[in-house]
Amino acid sequence: MTRPEHSVVIIGAGPGGICAAVQLRQRGIDDFVILEQANEFGGSWRDNHYPGLGVDVPGFTYQYSFARNPGWSRLFPKGREVYEYHREVARTFGLYEHARWGVRVDREEWDDDAGFWRLTCADGTQITARFVISAIGAYIRAKDDPGIPGYLDFDGEVLRPNSWNHDYELAGKRVAVIGTGASSVQITPSIAPQVGSLEVFQRTPVWALPKPDFAMPPRVQRVVGMPGVGSVLSGVANVVVEAALRVVYQTPRPLFRFAAPWFDRIARRLYSGYLATVVTDRSTRERLKPGYGPLGKRPTLSNSFLQAFNRQNVTLVDDAIERIVSEGIVTRDGELHRFDAIVLATGYHLFSDPESYVEGAVVGRAGFDLGRFYNDERLQAYQSVSVPKLPNRWMLVGPYSWIGTGWHELVEISSTHAVNIITEALSRGREIAEVRDQAHRDYHAMIRRNDQNIDYYFNTVNQGLRTYYVNSAGDMPYIRPTSLFQARHDSRKPDLDAYEFRSPLSAPNTDEALTAEASA
Repeated sequence: MTRPEHSVVIIGAGPGGICAAVQLRQRGIDDFVILEQANEFGGSWRDNHYPGLGVDVPGFTYQYSFARNPGWSRLFPKGREVYEYHREVARTFGLYEHARWGVRVDREEWDDDAGFWRLTCADGTQITARFVISAIGAYIRAKDDPGIPGYLDFDGEVLRPNSWNHDYELAGKRVAVIGTGASSVQITPSIAPQVGSLEVFQRTPVWALPKPDFAMPPRVQRVVGMPGVGSVLSGVANVVVEAALRVVYQTPRPLFRFAAPWFDRIARRLYSGYLATVVTDRSTRERLKPGYGPLGKRPTLSNSFLQAFNRQNVTLVDDAIERIVSEGIVTRDGELHRFDAIVLATGYHLFSDPESYVEGAVVGRAGFDLGRFYNDERLQAYQSVSVPKLPNRWMLVGPYSWIGTGWHELVEISSTHAVNIITEALSRGREIAEVRDQAHRDYHAMIRRNDQNIDYYFNTVNQGLRTYYVNSAGDMPYIRPTSLFQARHDSRKPDLDAYEFRSPLSAPNTDEALTAEASA
């Protein structure tokens, strides 16, 4: 029987890929390779380096449990520091020797006869592996097309969060920022003092709440670095998250439907009062008021975004953009806004979008196509990581996976599940592990039951809101409507009966086969 080149292939060298690799090494599995299309560890923290970039959660919640960092310079660390943290973890655990740079995987195809995956790369080469862990992340790639006609016609400088040109001199320039999402909230106040004029084009107002950030003096770092302190801080944060999750998905449906609209109304009134204290111009203040609840779109934290509109050189524009032309931006009222540079802060293709999964990219047993399945049957995965007919393959950020914490908690949960199943397969002497159809269906049915309050909040209370929490199918697969602690437990002690372990020459014990056998 032909053997694959590697026992495990990890696709992606971001936070998820680092986590999976470390866990494999901790289990004594060293026959793995990390395939990365760039040339360094770090993922989005490597690719994004725009002005003002930072974490929007405290640093003690944005780190691996096996590599706690007491030395964050701020409570909310800045981007470069986070990037260096991931590189240091990779160095500490000897991951560089397992990395292959400049490798983009275009197709994953399961060879059922051989019992392993064949990965076709962009340069035409093929890599084979028994097990595949997809760690491409949540924000798969920035949107090249912002959805605005004429965006290629602009003659000035186009700046993007994931490909910022630091050699371009902003001083004195006329600059536009399109978008008011998380990246715009960080970019806008960072460049406002430098530019000649800044116009921020807003489609939907964002919730920009105060950020309790401060520098971490050495004595505080020493306290955080004491044994057990980091774990306690993370534990407290997880208890808060757990309580919030339980309120959302365990509140009785009638009570939730009564309370959710009132929650939004009260929150909007409080936020209106906050705006009155930080934005001086009444017209600008009114246009910055969200008409939706605080959880409808990703809320942001900033002590400078709203305040930037108090500057004489910063203007909020909420007229819809008609098109981009060579000189600048034409709004729907016909006005031409002339610019030297345009910042496209217009978002990413996400793991929760069915369109992110293209036909032919992942093909499993019996011709099963993940892209076709997700676009026809909607997003779903057992424990957010595995799908029937895709043997030996796991996603570290899959459907219904974000559990309300920092991303490191999420990828630790996902990769722990994957590595546990890989370890079990190897210990049994079985080369193939595939989640059973029934286990997958039962799990997804539970998700849909727990998802009812979330569905009501987005599709009824905040109906029509354009938010990446709701995908094109009207689902919310970004959010995992379960207990954080239960998710962690299920990854550490997975239900082994949910998987079938077999050898390549053994026929899969599918539900269809069982039905046919019973009928006979």
